[in-house]
Amino acid sequence: MSKGLGLARPTVRSSSERVDWNLLRTFQAIAQELSISRAAVRLHLSQPAVSQALKRLEEQLGTALIERNGPRFQLTAAGIETLRIANDVQGQFAQLDAAIEGVGDQVVGKVRLLSVDGVRCRAYDQALASLRRRFPGLAVEIEVQPNDEILRALEQNTATFGLAINPTRYPWLAQECMTREHYRFYCGPEHPLFGVSGISIDSLKQEPLILFTSDLLGGTLNALADFRHRHGWRGPVMGCSANSQEVLRLVLAGYGIGCLPHPLYEREQARGELWPLPPERVCTVDINLLWNKEQRLSRAEAVFLAGLREATALLANA
Repeated sequence: MSKGLGLARPTVRSSSERVDWNLLRTFQAIAQELSISRAAVRLHLSQPAVSQALKRLEEQLGTALIERNGPRFQLTAAGIETLRIANDVQGQFAQLDAAIEGVGDQVVGKVRLLSVDGVRCRAYDQALASLRRRFPGLAVEIEVQPNDEILRALEQNTATFGLAINPTRYPWLAQECMTREHYRFYCGPEHPLFGVSGISIDSLKQEPLILFTSDLLGGTLNALADFRHRHGWRGPVMGCSANSQEVLRLVLAGYGIGCLPHPLYEREQARGELWPLPPERVCTVDINLLWNKEQRLSRAEAVFLAGLREATALLANA
């Protein structure tokens, strides 16, 4: 796709009169995902529909927003500016929703929450049930995303709340611990150590490993990498994924040992599909409720936040 698209840039009407917000929202998803296919999944649309929306927006603006290089693409200078403005526009719409909701008596609206996969927390589940009973007009959209993508979306105000690991304190980000995950090593029934008792930590140092993609020094699961570094583990990495269910799949298939959160996999252990390895606890990781302190909340978002914070208070007092 050429930069100019061969189009004459419209001059009669301003962009605010030409541009369809739905097209801008679609472009926002494309730019954040850097993928037509992933944007289509996120927006619950077909790939041709997303591609056509991008084409129509570029025609309305009279300029290219992305540059293709085979299957990959990058934003043009105009695309970068369009994304910035799209994020600002979305924030303004959120403020409009907040202003309109503030004059009504009922709590009506949708809340978007991004979450890492596999969160198990009774207080969280109870808070959602309580919110449903108290505010039947409150709709909730929960989308599973990688940890780093959640932090990025909160920074850009494209999501209001997140459930994620946050090892770094950002001045704009508020957080409260929702639940804690305790990690230990496991192997599956295909592994030669399955069912073997009396295994020492030293005997595991050369074992093939299955890792989370964020399990790196400086990553969100830095504590796991730090443990291996301190104990001199040098086993080859035979698989990795950002999704905990896929890490579990590779462990069960015998590709290596993996450090998994308990009690997320206690069911598999109870069924005899996972064998615990030493040490009993490698580390503890907080799953935090996160929100951008600088973002104005709608009434629906405010009551949702209050409900979840009640759940975090239960954990703090436990």
